[in-house]
Amino acid sequence: MLDRKDAVAVIGGGPAGLTAALALAQAGVATVLIGRRAPGVDHRTTALLGSSVTALETLGVWRNCVEYAAPLKIMRIVDDTGRLLRAPEVKFDPAEIGLDTFGYNIENQHLLGALTHSARSLPTLRIVKAEVEGLECRDELVEIRLAGADSLKASLVIGADGRRSLCRAAAGIETHQRAYPQSALTMTFGHARPHHGISTEFHTASGPFTQVPLVGNRSSLVWVIDPADVNEIASRDDQTLAADIERRLHSILGKVWVEPGRGVFPLATVTARSYAENRIALVGEAAHVIPPIGAQGLNLGLRDAATIAELVAQAIRHNRDPGDANLLSRYDEMRRADLASRAAAVDLLNRSLLSDFLPLQGVRGLGVYALDRVGPLRRAAMREGTSPHAQPSLMRGHAI
Repeated sequence: MLDRKDAVAVIGGGPAGLTAALALAQAGVATVLIGRRAPGVDHRTTALLGSSVTALETLGVWRNCVEYAAPLKIMRIVDDTGRLLRAPEVKFDPAEIGLDTFGYNIENQHLLGALTHSARSLPTLRIVKAEVEGLECRDELVEIRLAGADSLKASLVIGADGRRSLCRAAAGIETHQRAYPQSALTMTFGHARPHHGISTEFHTASGPFTQVPLVGNRSSLVWVIDPADVNEIASRDDQTLAADIERRLHSILGKVWVEPGRGVFPLATVTARSYAENRIALVGEAAHVIPPIGAQGLNLGLRDAATIAELVAQAIRHNRDPGDANLLSRYDEMRRADLASRAAAVDLLNRSLLSDFLPLQGVRGLGVYALDRVGPLRRAAMREGTSPHAQPSLMRGHAI
């Protein structure tokens, strides 16, 4: 029996869980990280916006990421719906708000590698590579049952165990779910022409078709498709699929060739009705899932991790219970406002692409036109996207 009590147990070894564990351990909080990395290579990529990069720099992780990260120097939106009411092309330049880049795009395998390396180098962070079989929430602690009859106890559990979260179920937290009539196909591809750090999001009648730069003449792709078509498209041979991607890119990157690893998943929003209850706080996809539009998903998860870590570190310094109901209520309040505004914006944009209702198409076009022509509005949108107004300390470059 391990049978030991820690101040905090983080369950889940993805980026959000690793970030929470690193932040807590560096702040001197007795922390255990429980989880195993999934087998195989993760071919997905993540666009880390400015404040997320700042957090990783503050934790000392970014120096092991930077050689694998491609700067996002320009972001373009192109209306490729072919409809009567079309929006103008919009180009966002970070120089307008005094920045060199909006952030960086990095393959998940390199991001996870850098986070894991930092976690292993911290003597204050205990790592347990085990499967969690169950959790029992009690008045003073949470008992975590591991495979093999071992158990751990913690004053607070941070659940970073994904959209099918065991932690969320143990806390008795229900979810609100909404499915979209869309699926996403993800992959990476090479191309003959340089991307010059430009990411282009083509708005199509089925959803966004988004190219995001990677290091070298490579990019990642998120292609939102009708579910009736996605499996057939995903199963095409490399040459056929590459030709289709080049056509949909209007050949802006020249000849295209696809790389190994294709992912397909249905689009939906999943929102926990509470982010924290019964000594369990949820971060990342355990708390919220939103469509991969506007690079919000993992950036929201990292803000979750930084926020709960800061609240817990402050509580420990003042000899307060890190699993206290008031602390958990405060965390829920702080994160819910951030998610609500971004999820609503993503939902509105996505629904406007799917709708054949002309007034709604007109509203979308007018909104994009305003972003293109109204400088203060465009700059405000860029600032809020890269560095939201209300941010935890890590996102502002301060250790907790």
